[in-house]
Amino acid sequence: MRTLEVKDIVVHYGLVEALHGVSFRIDAGRIVALIGSNGAGKSTTLKALMGLKKLTSGSLMLDGHRIDGTHSAQRVGMGIALSPEGRRLFPRMSVWENLMVGAHTVGSAARRSQSLDLVYELFPRVKERCQQMAGSLSGGEQQMVAIGRAMMSSPQILMLDEPSLGIAPKIVSEIAQAIRRLNQETGISVILVEQNARLALKMSDDAYVFEQGLVIRSGSGQELLNDVFVQKAFLGI
Repeated sequence: MRTLEVKDIVVHYGLVEALHGVSFRIDAGRIVALIGSNGAGKSTTLKALMGLKKLTSGSLMLDGHRIDGTHSAQRVGMGIALSPEGRRLFPRMSVWENLMVGAHTVGSAARRSQSLDLVYELFPRVKERCQQMAGSLSGGEQQMVAIGRAMMSSPQILMLDEPSLGIAPKIVSEIAQAIRRLNQETGISVILVEQNARLALKMSDDAYVFEQGLVIRSGSGQELLNDVFVQKAFLGI
């Protein structure tokens, strides 16, 4: 399993600076939550970690080696995967075909089969609907497929961007349980960006609070659940 260190990263959109020197660490086998309001920089951070946004400055260290000069396909090969906000499935392709898109960097048929078995074990609904068109699924089922697609590359660090967005509470609970089980049974690290701060903090080992492109608080998930600022700003207490 791998350790990822994010050191003072700065990211721009054109002339606008979106991240102002963000630093945090993901230790092997941990669930890490990034919480904050819309526009705080959470999703931009995931894009930077995935190689979808170039760093203006700062560094990304994977097991002590700099990776910020690599592109996204190389990072998939290093064991990093992203399930993006909005799911972004191919609606006219079957569920199985969408899953196989996530396995395009995996050369071994045995590894693809092993990853597919794990997806089906964690998300039985996905197995039941494997021959259906992805566009015919409910929002929650599509989210399961999107997470499964990211899992198909056999990642060691799985990044999830807003997995509960627009999904019924019962399905959110199923997805949360699957994420916990994936982490506990395989040791895969999870980076969770989630507007539902209470859910994210309850799930996480470590958590970071983002505000206007900066990390302003950090601690264990439980510590931040008990933090007065976090309670007032994000938990409605």
